Amino acid sequence: MKRHWLLLSIFFVVALTISQVLAQDRLQVRVNRFLEVRSVSGDVTYQNKQSSQPARIGTKIQNVGDRISIGKRSSTMLALDTNIGFLQVAENTKLQIQKMQTTNNGGRITHLQVKGGQVRIKLRPFTHRDSSLEIETPAGITGVRGTEFGVSVQPSGKTGVATLTGSVATSAQGQTVYINKGFQSIVIPGEPPSPPMPLRNDTRLDVRFLADQGNQQVRIAGKIDPVNLVILGNQPLTTDKNGTFDTVVPLPANRRIAVTVTTPLGKKQDYELAVP
Repeated sequence: MKRHWLLLSIFFVVALTISQVLAQDRLQVRVNRFLEVRSVSGDVTYQNKQSSQPARIGTKIQNVGDRISIGKRSSTMLALDTNIGFLQVAENTKLQIQKMQTTNNGGRITHLQVKGGQVRIKLRPFTHRDSSLEIETPAGITGVRGTEFGVSVQPSGKTGVATLTGSVATSAQGQTVYINKGFQSIVIPGEPPSPPMPLRNDTRLDVRFLADQGNQQVRIAGKIDPVNLVILGNQPLTTDKNGTFDTVVPLPANRRIAVTVTTPLGKKQDYELAVP
């Protein structure tokens, strides 16, 4: 009798292990998944575990950990392997593959990570129920199945999400907010996403203080839309939840400060501020 129960126990353990492996395999099938570089402007670098090299049209980014890095005043467009979606990646952005898999029933799972910068995604609706695309930032995860939207990620990880068509679901701290067409939201690390607010796509810069501080330094304080990025003298800044900033930077010889404001959807405005 003891031998009989021992055999049954072994049978159940083996059966459970096999079922777990099969369930895991459902998400681990790899079938030639990749992002392909379709356009390059300026300094765009492809990096994997073995090397780092300039990205060219046709370069394929396909393994977990592979990434694309965009330099100052540069950009690239990437296409998902099935051409169901395109990603416009802006300057000062790093995009990395977290997962690119095909399930055994044909679903395609794509998880990407953006630690800083701005990406605009245009994605046709998935027809397979198991297909998904997720963008992870330091503040949270945004998942879609077919839409046009953008994300902006500041150095602090603060993330702006804006939806042009369709709907996206942004999750952080155990809460999910649906950002529908014509709305935007911000996500601050350690906090849930903000309630959706009407989409502005507004690049205005409100300069509230600009003065020579001596010692070849200048102080500048201002405000932008909270979901936007601001680059000051080629350095991205962090704004608070209201979009305000106050910083001191080196004073250029020509006493002019270059500022760029970019929305999550990629709309950009350059400013040149003359220091009194």
